[in-house]
Amino acid sequence: MLQRLPALFALLLLTGCDIPGISPSPAVLQKEAEAKAIGSACRHALRGLEDCYTLNPKATKAAVFAGWKDMDAYMRENKIEGTPSMLGKAEKPAKPASTEEIIEPAARSGTTQGRS
Repeated sequence: MLQRLPALFALLLLTGCDIPGISPSPAVLQKEAEAKAIGSACRHALRGLEDCYTLNPKATKAAVFAGWKDMDAYMRENKIEGTPSMLGKAEKPAKPASTEEIIEPAARSGTTQGRS
């Protein structure tokens, strides 16, 4: 009985402790959840996995794929159509008309130089 007492005492001490490495850290869990959200957003935006990986190089590929696959199953079950991504489709604003006015005074200054 005395030989088992130290083992029982150690077991009693370890039950109240958080031993590092037994459960994943909150930061790791958060990064995985964010990668899954990225994957599901890519699927909803009708974006391919390769594009999603390229646009989000810091996200883990396995979690991105899991999120993409989960969203794909959800969209198929509920017959949801994806929404095309607006990334890269925004038109550039037109050049302001004031640039023409700036060029015009320079042309006039050339005619005044001939007078002097």
